[in-house]
Parts: sequence; C-alpha cells; structure tokens
Amino acid sequence: MLAVRARALFDGVGPGLVERPTVLIEHGRIAAVQPGGTPVIGAEVLDVGAATLLPGFIDTHTHLAFDASTDVVGRLTDADDDTLLDRIRAAAQASLAAGVTTVRDLGDRGYLTLRLRTETAQDPAAGPHIVASGPPLTTTRGHCWFLGGRAEGVDGVRAAVRERAERGVDVVKVMVTGGDLTPGSDPYSVQYRRDELHAIVDEAHHHGLPVTAHAHAVTGIREAVTTGFDTIEHCFFLTETGVDFDRRVIEEMARRGVTASLTLGALPGGPPPPPHIARRIPSLVTGLATLREAGVTMALGSDSGIFPVKAHGSYPHGITAMTDFGFTPAQALRAATSTAAMICGLGGRKGRIAAGHDADLIAVGGDPLTNAAAVHDVVAVLRGGVRVG
Repeated sequence: MLAVRARALFDGVGPGLVERPTVLIEHGRIAAVQPGGTPVIGAEVLDVGAATLLPGFIDTHTHLAFDASTDVVGRLTDADDDTLLDRIRAAAQASLAAGVTTVRDLGDRGYLTLRLRTETAQDPAAGPHIVASGPPLTTTRGHCWFLGGRAEGVDGVRAAVRERAERGVDVVKVMVTGGDLTPGSDPYSVQYRRDELHAIVDEAHHHGLPVTAHAHAVTGIREAVTTGFDTIEHCFFLTETGVDFDRRVIEEMARRGVTASLTLGALPGGPPPPPHIARRIPSLVTGLATLREAGVTMALGSDSGIFPVKAHGSYPHGITAMTDFGFTPAQALRAATSTAAMICGLGGRKGRIAAGHDADLIAVGGDPLTNAAAVHDVVAVLRGGVRVG
C-alpha cells in the first residue's frame, strides 16, 4: 500500500480544499482518503510537502498524431506508421509529464492511437489512459481528409461507424463542419446532410458508442444538436463575421444533455491572435457565460498538436485560460477533472480523488483554488498508483 500525504487536496468536485489529507492507494486504486493525522502502518509513504493534490487532468480533445510543428499536415502525411507511432508515444509522454493522466484522442491515422492505448493500459508510465476515436469521419477532401476517414452517403457513414466499432474505438468523431487546418475546407459550412448525421448517430448509439462533433460554427452546432450528437467539440458558436450564441440551440443542448468540450488555452509567447479572432473574444466570454447559466455541461480539451502554441503538454494553460473567460478556479478544475471524466465516459473511475477511483493523482505547488496558475507547477504525477517522470 502507498500513502500519499500533502498540505491539501482538491477532490475534483468539492468547493474547497481538504487540509492535510492522506490518500491510501492499493492495486492502482484509491482505497481511502483519510485525515492527515491518521496513523499509517505498513505502507510506503510519499509526502509531497506543501503541494496540493488534484485528480490527474483529463484532456477531452487532443491529437497525438499531430506534432505541433508549423507543418503538421505535411509532417503527418510524409511519415510512415512506425515514425508516426513513435511521435504519438512522445506526445503522450509530454502530456503525462504536464499532469494529464487521461486523454481523449479525436483524430489519428490508421487507428495507431489504439495501439498506444494497449501499451499504456499495460504500463501506466508509458503515457496517459487513452480514449480513442481513430480517424474522424469526414467528406471527400473535407476537414482532415488526410487522416483517412472519408465516408459519405447514409450507407457509407453507417459502414464507417461499424468499422470503428469493430476496431474497438471508444468514441466516434465526426467533422460536422470544415476547419481551418485543411486548405479548401470551410469551417462555417456543414459537410454532411442531415440524414447522414442522423445515420451516424443512430449507428454509433446502436453499438453503444458516444458520438462527438467538430463544430466551431453555430451552423454545425445547430445540426449536431438537432441530430442527436452527445458532445460538441470547440462549441464557440462562430459565424463568418463574429459570434452568435443562439439561445434556442443552447436551451436545446441543456434540455437534451448535450455536452461541450471547450478547446481553450495556448502556450504563452506565441504570436497574438489575428484581428478577426481578437475581436470575437469579448463575445466569447459573454457567450460561454450564457452556456454556463443555461446549465450546459462544459469540460476542457486542449486540441493539442495542431499548432506550435498548442504543443503537447500545454494543457494546464487551458485551465488558466478558463479563468480568463470568466470561470472560477474551482469551475476550471472541475472542467479538467470530474466533468471531463464524465464526458469521456469515465465518471465512475477517474476525475476524482475518492475511494474506488483510479489512483491518477498529481501534486501542484501552491493553492490552485486561489491562484489557478499553480497548475503550471506540477511536482508529482501518479498514474494507476505508479509515480511517473
């Protein structure tokens, strides 16, 4: 048995900190959380001193196959599978070192991330627990077509979902709209007909799989909500000229329990956002408050890998970015832990420091409930009860 002691603990759900806790870990699970003065007999003790224990971070949106270079598409298409798998392993290690103990990978090539999923299940030190989608569904020359997930027509998209179910994916990812990463693709236009989207959702749910939509734009969000998607990625309600947080769509999201996976945060020191993005930021702050007030469940993803400022390991910057967008530190931490676990289908075993949950813990310097920037000072990471790094 391992006993982990710290100055304080945030359990992933509570409003405040637990002072001087002792977390008992056995066989990779949390056996108990006890007051710090409780005697521990026959256990190895890991004392992280003045640090605060948190549940391991859960990144609801990453791309381990992208290398965060200035030419991610070219680098990916030029790489053979062995080279690409090595990069995926390195990206996973960088995420784990930053305190991310679970990732939901939403777009690889050739189902390579499923191979890493097996490796990290056998060896927690190899990387985070992985929830994988395989190649995302997209149209001919549609967003991220180079990942190999082209599927069109009702029969075609149903067959693509069945293939993913047979491969053993955890979630089905669909490029409902185009995206900026793919030349010639329109991020404001819906790529699929409504009957195709209905067919995708129906087939995925038939196989017991959740289905999530890439959609920055209000056009795609509206279609995804209407056709029964479980989660919307990005979910920023963008239009070609600004932002339109459509209240009817938001109310429908809340009514149906459609969740939002926000992709916030970036490494500091990069170029400033272009003017057309900078102009939208005040409206985004207001719009995200509208989502929150309507009761829409929101978790945090990074979209890591797509640009240099979205490098793997940058996830903690998303937590501090949430506070810049009007969330409290506690709300941001829940979005990165317990709520993220729920969106990933892991609410019963991850995202909390509680008896029976996986022993995925991190320790950060300082008090992240009063200063969210404390999440950048990761002093210890445990994955499945094993200290890594």
